[in-house]
Amino acid sequence: MDVRTDEIAEQIYRVSVFVPHAGGGAGFTFNHFLIAGDEPLLFHCGLRKMFPIVSGAIRAIMPTDRIRWLSFGHFEADECGSMNDWLAAAPHAEIMHGVMGCRISIADMADRAPRSLANGEVVDIGGKRIRYIDTPHVPHGWDAGVIYEEVTKTLFCGDLFARLGDGPALTESDIVEPAMIAEDFFNLTSLGPTTAPNIRGLAALKPKTLAIMHGSSFSGDAEGAIHSLADHFEARLRMALR
Repeated sequence: MDVRTDEIAEQIYRVSVFVPHAGGGAGFTFNHFLIAGDEPLLFHCGLRKMFPIVSGAIRAIMPTDRIRWLSFGHFEADECGSMNDWLAAAPHAEIMHGVMGCRISIADMADRAPRSLANGEVVDIGGKRIRYIDTPHVPHGWDAGVIYEEVTKTLFCGDLFARLGDGPALTESDIVEPAMIAEDFFNLTSLGPTTAPNIRGLAALKPKTLAIMHGSSFSGDAEGAIHSLADHFEARLRMALR
């Protein structure tokens, strides 16, 4: 597995693990994002079996025991499988997540009690401000949510815009068409009447950078890319209802 670290926005580091045999042989990236505020936050703890290589990459940036906050999009192995390893490595760390995620999974599965965040709640981590946003069932899981870093205007998209293959850490190329190809392969999105509106609502944030869990992060017309993704799912729902 190839592990690569890049700074995609000011003091926001993407630790990417490329698994070449995943995705039907096309390969698949698993990305973890370190937000280096005064109280550093790791978004996506990662798979439990990847903890040694991901924590090693994080240690190259800062000691792991400095991490104060852990978060992720929803309760799933590739997002939080190693959360208890991180809680052990960072004795002062807390998990922060939405109320639903904490109630249905995290409070029981985590070795320390999490901090529950209301929709729209902002946490100042010193030099960076993290806004939590509920996105139930988008792209999947009723506990799903994203975070938005207000200072750098970086939206951490979770599984939205997931794509197959590898690529640069940061791109201005189209991210929507590759995401729809991956959608056809994985069938990962919960398609319903709230799918497109929930995605479209994220465009109102007017982000500058999209930090994507599976694929290159994006710097370009992020607002347009979000609307385009919503348009695709809106069209797919209309087709499904015919």
